[in-house]
Amino acid sequence: MLVISNNVTLQDDEIELTAIRSQGAGGQNVNKVSSAIHLRFDINSSSLPDFYKQRLLSKKDQRITKEGVIVIKSQQYRTQEKNRQEALERLVAIIKTAGHITKKRKPTKPSYGSKQKRLDSKTKHGKKKQWRRNIED
Repeated sequence: MLVISNNVTLQDDEIELTAIRSQGAGGQNVNKVSSAIHLRFDINSSSLPDFYKQRLLSKKDQRITKEGVIVIKSQQYRTQEKNRQEALERLVAIIKTAGHITKKRKPTKPSYGSKQKRLDSKTKHGKKKQWRRNIED
């Protein structure tokens, strides 16, 4: 069982984990050991609340396919167990970000003092440039 938050959990049979061969430089075990993990999670057929499903499907993330399947490939570590743990942590992070609601930004205007400060610095800078010019007779 994978715990997302206090009231949201996922069953192990909803997550498909497959061991595959890792890319990159290997060693003696390069052709024998499948240490990378390929994780697939179908959003539509999961037991997630509808709020999470809608937010995940509307997200612009390259790890989410058009069919609504989250695909994560983990191959950072040399052991299969560490890669499995990292893939599950990344899945939890994706789902948690879908549950986080960002506050809408309220547009503000600059204060009178900040406007004056900006204009004063501009005139000061302009005078400095004026003093550097050649003086004609």
